[in-house]
Amino acid sequence: MTTTVTVTPVRGRRETTSFIRFPYTVYRNDPLWVAPLEREQRAFLDARRNPFHEVGRVELFLARRHGTVVGRIAAVADPRFHERHDERCGQFGLFECVDDAAAAAALFDAASGWAAGQGLSRMLGPLSFSTNHECGVLVDGFDRPPTMLMPHNPAYYPELFTRCGFTKAKDLLSWRVPMPADGEPPAVVRRAVERALNAPDVCVRPLDPRRFDADVAAMHDIYNDSWSENYASVPMTGREFTHAIGQMKPLLRPELVQIAEVHGRPAAFTLVMPDTNQALAAARGRLTTYGLPIGLVRIRHASRRIDRIRAIATGTRKEHRARGLAGALLTQAQRTAFRLGYTETELSWMLEDNRDANRSTKAFGGIHFRTHRLYERTTA
Repeated sequence: MTTTVTVTPVRGRRETTSFIRFPYTVYRNDPLWVAPLEREQRAFLDARRNPFHEVGRVELFLARRHGTVVGRIAAVADPRFHERHDERCGQFGLFECVDDAAAAAALFDAASGWAAGQGLSRMLGPLSFSTNHECGVLVDGFDRPPTMLMPHNPAYYPELFTRCGFTKAKDLLSWRVPMPADGEPPAVVRRAVERALNAPDVCVRPLDPRRFDADVAAMHDIYNDSWSENYASVPMTGREFTHAIGQMKPLLRPELVQIAEVHGRPAAFTLVMPDTNQALAAARGRLTTYGLPIGLVRIRHASRRIDRIRAIATGTRKEHRARGLAGALLTQAQRTAFRLGYTETELSWMLEDNRDANRSTKAFGGIHFRTHRLYERTTA
């Protein structure tokens, strides 16, 4: 394809800043986009501050046309993916591009060439940088703002992917559950939940701030066990998990995070958070402006108006999956959210072929309202 687009690796702070700020070009007229905090984006890309870089390799690229940035992408090689799935597959993510197929093709070819140089034969994404982070391209449900840690993109992105030779790998479904008038799940769910909660060897409790580190360590262990067979998953190191929870901690409400113990041993958890995007939107990507904490003040004021929660992750140890603990934990979180005044729960994301999880969510009153897609292609 003849093109005037040039793609180069990102080098130095100035180009990193261009990489971080380029999305403002794509979303300048999109009222639903929530600008991520620049400070957090810079830390995410920094090998000294993001523990992912201790195990995975990342190369960032910028695409330019006549000197103007028109796109960006990250190419990723994670040895844990190869070890778990026995496949030489690389990942790509942080993709943003103007509506220009030539620019998109140049970016994908650069990432593909880098992955091939790492001995990888296939690319899967967008994953920024794994299924433990933001995943997928929004292909359906463009009418609502994104919730925390969920991608948002222009409606033309899916066409760019298909025109550049990508095919669907997997769809990820998002469900919303309007808060019931009494905060209780439907009767058919409630009966199963009460059986799980009333089992003599089961104790369900919220995260305990007094033993925060121990509870986080238990959640990390459960997470790696329960997600070990999930599509495209990779285990998280202790530093990665602790780092992720640490980033959420300022707006985390411990009473929404539920842990189930069986015979006193942590067996399941659900991580539920207020939708911080509702507050983050007010900061417009910056905590400070001209040295003044304007964005921080805006976030604090906006956080009082958060009315939605998101169930980010739920995990149950394999030996306890038949106990119905996931439903019990979500019910306890919903009951707490009702008392705190939240009006809606989002459960996202779920694999399209995870029939049990999707069926259970629908039984809770869930409405499928958004779909993200993972794409794949060979590196040849």
